[in-house]
Amino acid sequence: MNILDPLAARYATWLRLPAEATNDTGDEDPALVRAMPVVLRVERDPQPARTPLLEAAAAAAIAVCLDDRAATPDGPWHEDVDTWVRGRIRKVARRARGAHWEAVQDLPGITVSVDGAEARALVPGLVVESPKVLSRLQISGSELPEDTPGPVPAATPVLWLNPDVAMTVGKAAAQVGHATMLLAALLHASDRSDDLKSWSTNDFRCAVRTPTTARWRELHPGSDPDTAWREHGTTAVRDAGFTEVAPGTVTVIAQWP
Repeated sequence: MNILDPLAARYATWLRLPAEATNDTGDEDPALVRAMPVVLRVERDPQPARTPLLEAAAAAAIAVCLDDRAATPDGPWHEDVDTWVRGRIRKVARRARGAHWEAVQDLPGITVSVDGAEARALVPGLVVESPKVLSRLQISGSELPEDTPGPVPAATPVLWLNPDVAMTVGKAAAQVGHATMLLAALLHASDRSDDLKSWSTNDFRCAVRTPTTARWRELHPGSDPDTAWREHGTTAVRDAGFTEVAPGTVTVIAQWP
């Protein structure tokens, strides 16, 4: 049993839903909404580069889920992570600098640094119960300019951002965090635990890139996500459309090397 099994089980069903159905929360009680906070360190000077910051956020999100404190049934994070994974996989990205960044280090979670950029994913919980040190952090603002990352390192998973959908750095951070979770869930479900273990020993490093529109269409799993994963090692993040993008939008395609 893997803590991400529920995510793998419903992946293909979610991709095949009508777009409007992805946004349907039914009778969901706002008081019971759970989310994983992802805190991005965005200092005034120097500001982090956008791509390393997204790569740090992506690695931090899956690191929390597969940490022994979450993955082990008697671990202190297990109940919170398990309950969250079985529901809607919401993430809320916030930005912090200076003393505010230092303060969130005391909250349960994992910080990842990539080329000087830092992100901390926290143990998911009820949004209404967010501690003040977290809730006072801004969600929007401090947008970072596009950068020009180099070639993808060998044997590195790639998270391809939709080239035709504009996303803030906070939105993109949440989406690439979803992508690494899906990769890990599908690796375990397809009996590739050795690949998953190897990835974990490399601190879940990944590359975030933006393909051409033509390349995006080639990578897109379309209506047959099972075949896309089995034959091409690709999986897609489809957003519910609560913020920034339309319901049903595929925001990221993750590709296992």
